[in-house]
Parts: sequence; structure tokens; C-alpha cells
Amino acid sequence: MTTVLDIQRFKDEGRRFAVLTAYDFLSARILDEAGIPILLVGDSLGMVMLGHPTTLPVTLDDMLHHARAVARGSRQALLVGDLPFMSYQVSTEQAIASAGRFIQEAGMHAVKLEGGGPVIEITRRLAEIGIPVMGHLGLTPQSVHTMGGFKVQGKTDAQAARIMSDAKALEQAGAFSVVLEGMPSKLANTITQTLRIPTIGIGAGPGTDGQVLVLHDMLGLTTGKAPKFVKRYANLAEDIARAATAYSDDVRTGKFPGPEHEYSANGSAPAKDREEVRYGG
Repeated sequence: MTTVLDIQRFKDEGRRFAVLTAYDFLSARILDEAGIPILLVGDSLGMVMLGHPTTLPVTLDDMLHHARAVARGSRQALLVGDLPFMSYQVSTEQAIASAGRFIQEAGMHAVKLEGGGPVIEITRRLAEIGIPVMGHLGLTPQSVHTMGGFKVQGKTDAQAARIMSDAKALEQAGAFSVVLEGMPSKLANTITQTLRIPTIGIGAGPGTDGQVLVLHDMLGLTTGKAPKFVKRYANLAEDIARAATAYSDDVRTGKFPGPEHEYSANGSAPAKDREEVRYGG
């Protein structure tokens, strides 16, 4: 199984690595078997799974529900659970309780927290009690209203200096890695070269140690114009629509179900199909 020590070794050896989000059992199993070393149960599920316009409405119970499903589907990947908005900002004690539930109840191996400032001390306390922490700097979606929208961060000298300072502080506090989102590639490169711990980029250029994408973006399941940093490796939204239309047409014309989909007179499936009868409608 991949551990935080393996992720550190990747950086030490100059080995770049991929990270993908996962929100359910089946996707986790597929990605795990594909060898993705880190699966992030991101609060982005609020947007791609629950239909919210931002990640802010996502609750801790929402996250734990999806994290449990992902844990059931994975055997090899390092599993990281995203602490949602207002599940860690109130106090260090609240953060410890929330993070502990991810580890104890949901089968996660680590948690992710957004931002610097007060999060530095929270990171320190979590690391001290044995909960690995992935930091997250730059464009932090839980601060979308403060930032005036999903905008690139670190473009000014003052912003860049603050992000660099927070990155160093997170490392010193014991974070095992840090996500760098929505920032100029030059800044992400400098942070990556400065830190001993691995960096994971999303919309931060090619110079980070790892890269993360939202699974639905990568698979082409999301519709509309993709963010500039996204590369779609499939067009599953079109494939699903095409398959659904074909199925509907077959039902309407009587082509489905055909003889090969029927049970025998005694109610059993053909011998070759019996192992596939797993659930009903």
C-alpha cells in the first residue's frame, strides 16, 4: 500500500506522480487497480456529485459518507479526505475531532486542509497526534468569497510572499505534502524547489512534484467549457448520452430485451451468466 513515506520517496527520487479525486466505491476500485498512488476524496464532490455551485455547502457527514465508499473500493492507494468548510476552522479541538473521524470511521490515511495562518497550528497538532496532513495553498475554494471568485492567486509580490511563507510553515508544522492550486507556474516552481516535502499542482504549471485533477473533469463527464488547466482524457458525457439514447431506442422498438437476456422457464439464468446475477433493479 502507498504511504506518506512513499510519496516523500517519489520526490527524493525525482519521480512525478498522479493524484485523482474519487467519490464512490466503483471509481475508487477502478483507479486503485489502475495504479493511481493517491486518491483524494475532495470536497469538490459538492459540485460534481451533489450539484452545488461551490464546495461551501458540503458537510462533514457528506464527506464521511463518500470517504467510506472510497475506502471500500481501494486496496493500494493512499487515501486522503478533504476536511470541508467549517469542520476545522472553529478550533484546534474541532479540527482534531473532524480529522479523527476521517481516520477512525471512514478509513482514510490522511486529511487535507486549506490555507495557512491558523491552519498552521492545526496542522502541527494533527501531525503530533499521528494524523498525516496534506496542505492546500493558492486558490483555496473554501475561501472563494474572500477571493472574489475562482481567481488565480500569487500574481502580486505580496500574495506570492504570503503563499511561500505559508508553504514553509506547513512543512515545518509537519505536513507531508501541499497542494498548490491556481497560481503562476513560476511561483509553484519556486515553492517546489524550496520545500523538502512534495508539492501537488492543479492549475499551477508543470513544475510541481505531482498533479491532481478532478476525476469528472479528466473523464469528460463535466459539461461546458473546461478550466484551462484541465486535460480531458475521455468524453464520457457524450458516450453516456449516446448509450442512453441507444438503450431508449431499443426499448421503444422492442429490440431490448432479446432472447439472450431472458431467464429460463425455471427462473434461472443461463449457466454462463449466473455469476453475473448480482443485484436487482
